[in-house]
Amino acid sequence: MLEKYWLEIVGLIVPMVHAAGILHAAHAVMRVRSAEGTIGWVMALITFPYLAVPLYWILGRSKFRGYVLARRARDSPLADTFIEVRQSLAACELHDDPPHPLLRPAARLAGLPVTSSNELELLINGKAAFERIFQDIAAAQDYLLVLFFIVKGDKVGTAFKDALIERATAGVRVFVLYDEIGSHQLSSEYIEDLRRAGVQVVPFGTTLGKGNRFQINFRNHRKIVVVDGKVALSGGMNIGDEYTGVVTDMGRWRDTMVRVAGPAAQCLQLVFVEDWNWATGSPPENLTWQPPDLARCAIASGQRVLVIPTGPADPLESCHLFFIEAIGMARRRIWITSPYFVPDRAVVSALQAAAVRGVDVRILLPSRADHILVYLSSFSFLPEMDVAGVDVYRYQDGFLHQKVMLIDNELAAVGTANLDNRSFRLNFEVITLIQDLHFAKEVEAMLNADFAKSKRVTAKEYTKRPLWFRVAVRFARLLTPIQ
Repeated sequence: MLEKYWLEIVGLIVPMVHAAGILHAAHAVMRVRSAEGTIGWVMALITFPYLAVPLYWILGRSKFRGYVLARRARDSPLADTFIEVRQSLAACELHDDPPHPLLRPAARLAGLPVTSSNELELLINGKAAFERIFQDIAAAQDYLLVLFFIVKGDKVGTAFKDALIERATAGVRVFVLYDEIGSHQLSSEYIEDLRRAGVQVVPFGTTLGKGNRFQINFRNHRKIVVVDGKVALSGGMNIGDEYTGVVTDMGRWRDTMVRVAGPAAQCLQLVFVEDWNWATGSPPENLTWQPPDLARCAIASGQRVLVIPTGPADPLESCHLFFIEAIGMARRRIWITSPYFVPDRAVVSALQAAAVRGVDVRILLPSRADHILVYLSSFSFLPEMDVAGVDVYRYQDGFLHQKVMLIDNELAAVGTANLDNRSFRLNFEVITLIQDLHFAKEVEAMLNADFAKSKRVTAKEYTKRPLWFRVAVRFARLLTPIQ
């Protein structure tokens, strides 16, 4: 008797699950942003609905809806702040002296002005960056705004915690925001130590309600430190021992940050404030929104900077469009470094087109893997790069984690965005774009030193591998659009 009912139950469940798979596949066709992602989800939902349907609930959404609603709210406490910031930075915008052609469309994507009168410092490695971060934290007099994707409780993480506690004890207001997925190993004791000292510390909230229930595929991948609204640091580094450049099982980590003093620091501050507002429901109060040294702004001196925040709450795929625009506008060269290289068809075509028109296109990637699927996927693009004349290099001296771009002779970018679907569409990222000949020369020298420690790779790195490896590569590439 039980066997009869069991068969009837199975007979009901199987068609229901497959029907659910078809319905979810239809939803994917209408809602998933990229063609690659749509194809991947549709195939999975129709073929393996038992596994794919629950995964689609968790991974399938492409818009971070709660953040969008908070941003659009008419009574949002940020509305007045945005107006105030635009007004205060108006004196530091560029008017008479035309900026590089890339800056204007990038500024439209960013929703922030291109400012002059900035002073920048390129922090080439983790040791230099942490020295600067700790110096600036110690110099804070009014407040500190801190956002990192990963915070660890190791030696560097403990020193970082102690530095924040020291400032909080001295009366400085300290606000700490972290991504709960990236920092999943962070102990509750670490967080409680900060809170007991008066530090306001909260997770970003990528997984907790607010219109994003069950969603674990979004990340706040930004790294920002703002000191008193005057100085800000951003780039590829997180808080952990490996970012100092110590030798790990993957070798020595290589990363880069940039320090900004001037009005652009307030643009990075605004990025933090919007994230904090999403996480807590209200922005930090009594922050400095008056750019330092307005007299210098009047003569438009200093280095030009545009802060470009991107993410899944944007109306456009702003990170994706920025990369396409940057590649398309390059006339002499475009050098890009990224630990992850899984571009979509539009970016592949842009890179190929740049190489065909005679641009020196170079992609610098790590030779070691910390995410095996993404690492394997990158091999599949070698034939497409090779045939067009795009030079791909693998860094040999440890693990390359920096996200840097050099465009022609005067533009450079240091940020958090990788060349992959996650950064293009799923992560909250921030890119600092700089127009300055001297700064670009520094970046050029830094990258030349990196290329000297790298090996150029061609299509043979993929085509001459065993069949099992090539099959694994193709399978990994199929999965990357839905990660």
